[in-house]
Amino acid sequence: MAANSFDSSRVEECKVTRAGGSKLTATVIGAGLAGTHSINALLASDRYELIGVADVSEAARARVREKTGGAVKTYATSDELLSASPADVVCISTYPETHLPITRDAVARAPLRGLLVEKPLGDTTPSGRAILELVKAAKLPMVVPHWLVALRAPLQIASDVRNGRIGNLRVVEIECTNWDLHNAGTHFIQYFLTLVSPSPVQHVLMAADISTRTFRDRMQVETEAVTFARTASGVRLIIHTGDDIPVSRKGACIFMRITGERGFIEFDAYQNMYTVVTSGHDRVDVNVEPFAEKSHQRHLEHLAHQIESGVRDYTIPDQSLAALEVVEAAYQSRRCAKLVSLPLDPEALSEAPKWDPGALYAGSGGGRDGRQFLGRYRERV
Repeated sequence: MAANSFDSSRVEECKVTRAGGSKLTATVIGAGLAGTHSINALLASDRYELIGVADVSEAARARVREKTGGAVKTYATSDELLSASPADVVCISTYPETHLPITRDAVARAPLRGLLVEKPLGDTTPSGRAILELVKAAKLPMVVPHWLVALRAPLQIASDVRNGRIGNLRVVEIECTNWDLHNAGTHFIQYFLTLVSPSPVQHVLMAADISTRTFRDRMQVETEAVTFARTASGVRLIIHTGDDIPVSRKGACIFMRITGERGFIEFDAYQNMYTVVTSGHDRVDVNVEPFAEKSHQRHLEHLAHQIESGVRDYTIPDQSLAALEVVEAAYQSRRCAKLVSLPLDPEALSEAPKWDPGALYAGSGGGRDGRQFLGRYRERV
């Protein structure tokens, strides 16, 4: 495997390399927050030449022209950009429901050689799966810029976990304020999947407060929610998201605790350090030197490496799709008031049952007697 691979199953650091020769031309569709990350990354890299940006907002296009001194052409639609400024690499940074039609259009155009598609891959699991199928059928390299696997501290933590520093992994807890599972959760779940690979998530359960009717990036989201997931190997994931939740570490927006049989690791996702506590050892604060490049640039450098080497690495895109399915399963769990099993089966979903836990059982209307499950434990009491 190449030294600069993002193969999360082995959690290796990506050593950014600089290739000689001509630059790869690139365009960006969508100049919002995520698109701006791609724009800045392309401008910072000596492997790319940014030649065009599309956005429906004239204000966004004006910011691009100001940033680049008018050197980069701007367009109002993706179709205009793809027709007038064909490029080696297209970065798709629009709303999730538009990713599939834009990807389909981009893949059909020459001289496309690679894609960056923002998370979540699509608005649904089928749309995300269709994107991956299109890209793989065309044998194109693709990256999804999940930021935790492009930062040195989370990568080093993942290496520590997989090398047994805290023993066999048992539970991963994540607290995130000011965000929701749909927008931020795919990042967390993709990182969780790097920790537990190759064990897939099997079951998902969500409880949520929706009283404030919060929406974000055109999606209806939770006011506050707790999402539980369990892998085939028994590792648990607990994610607490919401508009304004208390976080265990003061000042942190995203706080993680990774617990194993012999200890645990805690870290603020935006800090270049983490804490390790293990049995029989003193508490250790590990300081980490950050990469010089921002996370989007590291993903784009990895994309350039794939284009130049002919290697195809779909590890993170595949994990991103799996993360999207977990998110979709969580929201379906809330709607149906039931544990949802993966892979998702739309035919298995139903309306919430007419059952009110905590209310007096009337003695009719079906159900099962939970006392029958106590037999195996009675002799121990």
